[in-house]
Amino acid sequence: MIDLAIADDVAHVTLNAPDRLNALDEHALHGLDSAYTEAEQAGVRALVLRGEGRAFCAGRDISGVDPRDDDVLGYLGGTVTPLLKRMAAFPAPTFAVAHGACLGVGLGLLIATDVVYVAESAKIGSPFAALGATLDSGGHALFAQRLGAHKTLDLIYSGRLMSGAEAVASGLFSRVFPDDAVRQATDDAAVAAASGATAAFLASKQLIARIRDERLALWEAVDIENAAQAALCDTDDYREGFAAFQQKRRPTFRGH
Repeated sequence: MIDLAIADDVAHVTLNAPDRLNALDEHALHGLDSAYTEAEQAGVRALVLRGEGRAFCAGRDISGVDPRDDDVLGYLGGTVTPLLKRMAAFPAPTFAVAHGACLGVGLGLLIATDVVYVAESAKIGSPFAALGATLDSGGHALFAQRLGAHKTLDLIYSGRLMSGAEAVASGLFSRVFPDDAVRQATDDAAVAAASGATAAFLASKQLIARIRDERLALWEAVDIENAAQAALCDTDDYREGFAAFQQKRRPTFRGH
């Protein structure tokens, strides 16, 4: 269900249940958490998340769920949300390939990833109107922040799904690619990041998270930037970057 492969300092995590459009039950979510834990313990310098088959992830697997005794809060609050927080805090740059259905918890997995490259075929939105349920896994925050209240509620009320191109044009995710090019573009970006100054990347990742979560004002963010830059002065990569610039050569970063 969840596959992990590590090569050249990059972890490749694959949702591998294409017959179910990679819909996730609690067992699969625990497997995904384990894959991220293993990748972190291996010391990878970048991670790529993707789904096998026609879709990235169609959301929760509800094929065997009885709504009369469904522990929704246990599933979302006890399993999904801790996983998303764990993914967002992964100590290296993370990338995702979004294609086909990217819905519900599948959308949440993308929200918890640093950089999302989107296929033209992607379908992104809130299909829950047909279930009598509501958007979850961080979707309300993402849509409201990027689209505004009116467009967000239009998506929720109508159940309309955005294409990959529309989602990127609306500022939801990073870049859009043809279906046959998105995976390679994501892999290339991860490889490039893994060979870069990943300690500096992590400092930026942590600052962006604080700006988002703490609603930092400009000069508060600048103070944190200054402290981060000062801390990086003591790293090997900082010294290597300056030496390479002064010697007019390509730097060799090691992530520390």
